[in-house]
Amino acid sequence: MQTIDGIQFKQMILHGAAAITLQKQRINDLNVFPVPDGDTGTNMSLTIGAAAAELRGSEPREIGQAASVTAGALLRGARGNSGVILSLLFRGMAKALKGRETADGPLLASAMQEGVAAAYGAVMKPAEGTVLTVSRLASKRAMEAAGENGDIDFVLAEAIRVGYEVLAQTTDMNPVLKKAGVVDAGGKGYLVILEGMLASLRGEPMPELDESDSPKQDRADFDVFSAEEITFAFDTVFIVRKSDPDVDLSPLRAYLGSIGDSLVIGEDDEAFKVHVHTNTPGSALSEAQKFGVLELAKIENMRTQYEDLAAGRKVHSVDDLEEAEDAAPQPEKRYGFLAVCAGEGLAAVFQDLGADGIISGGQTMNPSTESILKEINKVPAEVVFVLPNNKNIIMAAQQCVGLTSKEVVVVPTETIPQGISAMMAVDTDLEREDLLCAMTETLGRVSTALITYAARDSDFDGFAISEGDYLALLDGKLFGTDRDITVLLVDLAHRAQELGAEFITLFHGEDVTEADAQGAQEVFSKCCPDAELSVLPGGQPVYYYIISIE
Repeated sequence: MQTIDGIQFKQMILHGAAAITLQKQRINDLNVFPVPDGDTGTNMSLTIGAAAAELRGSEPREIGQAASVTAGALLRGARGNSGVILSLLFRGMAKALKGRETADGPLLASAMQEGVAAAYGAVMKPAEGTVLTVSRLASKRAMEAAGENGDIDFVLAEAIRVGYEVLAQTTDMNPVLKKAGVVDAGGKGYLVILEGMLASLRGEPMPELDESDSPKQDRADFDVFSAEEITFAFDTVFIVRKSDPDVDLSPLRAYLGSIGDSLVIGEDDEAFKVHVHTNTPGSALSEAQKFGVLELAKIENMRTQYEDLAAGRKVHSVDDLEEAEDAAPQPEKRYGFLAVCAGEGLAAVFQDLGADGIISGGQTMNPSTESILKEINKVPAEVVFVLPNNKNIIMAAQQCVGLTSKEVVVVPTETIPQGISAMMAVDTDLEREDLLCAMTETLGRVSTALITYAARDSDFDGFAISEGDYLALLDGKLFGTDRDITVLLVDLAHRAQELGAEFITLFHGEDVTEADAQGAQEVFSKCCPDAELSVLPGGQPVYYYIISIE
């Protein structure tokens, strides 16, 4: 095959999404740390699944258009670091394919290299032996192959072949991977997607997925609606390709605000997406086309949807109804704060400290860029500080910068205790940069201990670990393992004493009884008699205890 167009590229993405969804658990199992957070496959599957879902609703004839729709959906749907990097790889590709009707082998190879450049540019400290290495050397071979044979099939097949050679070498490139004896999960996921794209080119059948394989999508709670409360009937969502990257959307924002409500406009350099409730969706679309070319639109009558649901009938479409609650309130204050956590107790702590909103998520539950963006838009502030509280959520949060009219500041909190410490340093009288500095300075003052369980057998960092063992981690490193959780609590308490802890807070999880929490309190009270000790119900999953040591 010499060239591909937009329809073919669309099918390639759909095939790639199905391929990684089918293998997501195998990719999850490559996780080198034995704790239950091996979600690289899930994150990449959900991320490209967002692109597949949006592409199914469009018929892009030109490859530039198809690549652009793909990149935009990946950006909004990105979950975890692996998902963000995947979105960047395709965003760079879309930039290279912009305005092209078709692509041949050399152009596809060049686009792949552009994607690698975008991904490397966004990662502050690129590490060898990761998806970055795999994608870089695969795209390098694609360029070489394009000079030998311009067929799309040959170029992509050669990129995949070399990619797998490099993937096998990642075990030796990264000390952590070498200890675990596995290859990089993100690199594997990327190649699985490319393999699916190549299979589509070759006319191979799409992998068949059952319901358990398909990415689970959150649905809106329709019970909160009533027909009388729906002032504007049509939930209108559309994407417009900009006529000018610097086009000013203020006039459009003002017009749409005059004919509807619940208005949200997100944009990047190439396109903007509008969500608005209005009784005249045609007028909204006509006005928007003054600013570019209409690319995709969905219009749903919320009154009839509600009536169908209330009558027990099938609702015709719910794909975008979850966005109905995304009304962006007018800023009421200068600063707002948004925290990511899982567990009612932890949410209550952040709210007590002044958080305006909570994003449910954390380990094994990385929220997407789009879900973070939705919550940002709900915060009634001009500047929204986001606390990811998990290192695998930081990049997804950072992608929200520039996607909203609000100023987004991501505080690089990697743990719940760091997030709490940062919130305690908030002084709203400070200037933005000074406030960020004050919050960030606290991160090094707190140590985080975690107790969870081993999700699989492993020989990691000198520890022989069996599935179901209790694991203790301290500041991201494996601290100990035992079949008795009390042994780990005692060891952590002694370490806290050695660190000269003055303040210790134990947040116990959803699977910990009050009696067990009381026992943990007694352990720390005995070992750290001079420290101020608090024991609170966090309600978090995965971790029996999250322990803050200051």
